[in-house]
Amino acid sequence: MSFSVIMKFSQYNINTTLKKNIEGQGFNRPTDIQFKCIKSILDGQDILAIAQTGTGKTAAFAIPILDLVAANKGRSRGIYALILAPTHELARQIHQTFLSLGKGMKASAVCVYGGVDQEDQIKQLQSGASILIATPGRMFDLLSQGMIDVAHLKILVLDEADHMLDLGFIEDIKDLMRKIPLKRQNLFFSATINKEIKKLAYSIVKNPIRIQISPNNSVAKSIDHGVAFIEMDDKRYFLGSFIQKNEEAKILIFVRTKVRAERVKLAMDRVNIESVTLHGDKSQDQREQAMKSFHTGTIKILITTDVSARGIDVPNVDFVVNYDLPDSSETYIHRVGRTGRAGKRGTAISFCSTEEKHLYDLIETDLMSEIANIPINKADYAATLDLAFESKNDWKALIKANELIIEKNRKQKKSKRKNNL
Repeated sequence: MSFSVIMKFSQYNINTTLKKNIEGQGFNRPTDIQFKCIKSILDGQDILAIAQTGTGKTAAFAIPILDLVAANKGRSRGIYALILAPTHELARQIHQTFLSLGKGMKASAVCVYGGVDQEDQIKQLQSGASILIATPGRMFDLLSQGMIDVAHLKILVLDEADHMLDLGFIEDIKDLMRKIPLKRQNLFFSATINKEIKKLAYSIVKNPIRIQISPNNSVAKSIDHGVAFIEMDDKRYFLGSFIQKNEEAKILIFVRTKVRAERVKLAMDRVNIESVTLHGDKSQDQREQAMKSFHTGTIKILITTDVSARGIDVPNVDFVVNYDLPDSSETYIHRVGRTGRAGKRGTAISFCSTEEKHLYDLIETDLMSEIANIPINKADYAATLDLAFESKNDWKALIKANELIIEKNRKQKKSKRKNNL
């Protein structure tokens, strides 16, 4: 049995108010990443953690940082901890975690990101921030204006470092290293690991505790994932049919580009399916409204690109649909990881066209488990896809269901011919 299963948050030697807040959030025992990170961070160790999304890594660094800030309040100046995140959504999500866990504590957390007026953010910074959560672009902008003081920084956190690298923030991060104290604690979190990530990590961390929660290139066991081979021009019809068959489900749909997102939305509009889109051309207000409506369930269908989706943490996503296949196994893992979270099962479905077959082959080769093939002809796909997963790939049951549908269609056609005579 894992120690994390036995250990309880009440047993940690941390701030009393923090303990109450953790309990108030409904957390009793730490997840694996939390168990392996919290004590090491409190002990001042550098961390290099490779963990899939949905493992509880935000709380893994938020809990010890809040405790350290509260313990050092009055003895430190300026910003104590800086958390860098690649997207607005992830930064806001991390900020919310700090606010929830830090309620009633003397540890003020401020979040800065682009796409909105900076005046309010500057006012918050000037009121005194111990913890700063930021996207790189806005942070460097405010840093150049002298609005951020990192001269006394004690802890640096890079979250979703692999995506930070993808977005080209590497030079900005290197520049930051020259502006902050050499003597500091570094916490490096990434969903995936490769040569570039290793090089970046080891240029920042010093003698780190390395933590790897799950094997490289694996999909969480809580997720059933399969592929249906559908031609590009037919995808919108099958998506519409699938949504209509699962009208109460919360569905997250991934597309390759901003233009594709809007085109898919228009296609859904034509069959009276309400949806919202999330991508880089949306204003911050539009992005926040889209996330709010999806989070609350006011709108159950969210169509998004990968860049905007990073950091989405919405409870009870029933299905992830890869309307367009991603170009790497890392992105595939990130996408499907939006479902099957917090101990619940989830389902991810990929639509693969002839043009995308090479991407499918690449992803399946890289994964440590195969993607289930869903051998359903197009006419029966929408009606039997959910059954394919419910029967846990019992293809005999699936074929039987197909035969029943075909027989029903045959009888309907026969009846129609009689009525026309």
